[in-house]
This record gives sequence, C-alpha cells and structure tokens, in this order.
Amino acid sequence: MVFNEKEEGLVKESWEIMKQDIPLYSLGFFSSILEIAPAAKDMFSFLRESNEIPQTNPKLKAHAVKVFKMTCESAIQLREKGGVVVSDTTLKYLGSVHLKNGVLDPHFQVVKEALLRTVKTAVGDKWSDEMGGAWCEAYDQLAAAIKA
Repeated sequence: MVFNEKEEGLVKESWEIMKQDIPLYSLGFFSSILEIAPAAKDMFSFLRESNEIPQTNPKLKAHAVKVFKMTCESAIQLREKGGVVVSDTTLKYLGSVHLKNGVLDPHFQVVKEALLRTVKTAVGDKWSDEMGGAWCEAYDQLAAAIKA
C-alpha cells in the first residue's frame, strides 16, 4: 500500500509536534514498550543487568532517540519514496540484531502499540482514527523491511 496525501499529511503533522521534544517522546515510547511487555527489558543489553529506572539510563536514552527518529523519519518518506527509505546495510544490520535477540512478530506488535500510544499522547486533541491508521501502515512497512 502506498500512502495517500492525507495519510502523509497526518504523519507529518504529528511528527512536527513530536520533533519538538524527541527525548521526551522517545523515552515515553520505550517506557510504553516496557509497560506493555515488562519481559522486553531482557531483550536490551543495556537494560538486562540494570536496576536503574529506565528513564535515567543514558544508553536507553540514546537508543530510544535513535529508534524513535528512524521510525518516524521513515514513515514520513513513504509517499514521497514509495517505501521504507533506510539503507540496505542498516536494514540488514537491524534484521540480524532483531533475529539474534529473538524478536518475533508479537514483539513488533508491542512496539507498534507503544508507538501509537506515544503519537496519541503527543498530538492530544489532534489524534484521530485516520492518524492512527496512517501510523499503523507506516510502522507495518518498516517492520516488514526489518524482518525481510
């Protein structure tokens, strides 16, 4: 599926809001992942051996910003480029890391739910089912590219 103009606009609008405080929203994103699936903590090397509160973990902060930005930036390029725009090298690396860490389809669903929660929180009253649908499509395409 290719993004239509309206979906692209909804994703861009929400991304502009989230870009205003990427560290806040990216930490909220990872906090949601851990809230939905507490066992996911063991999938992250920098959280496995830590009793730190995730919000104060500097490695988590750096990782959260990187993942969140890549997810959002690839989403806003879907209509313009016709697909996920992440280098093949990066996709192969991400695929191998996810495979090595035992990431399965249900884990991708947890991340998708956390992403939607984060976007909904960030945009507040601007949230709509259409915006959620646009983000679902964007995330599904990125996840499919990583899995491939």
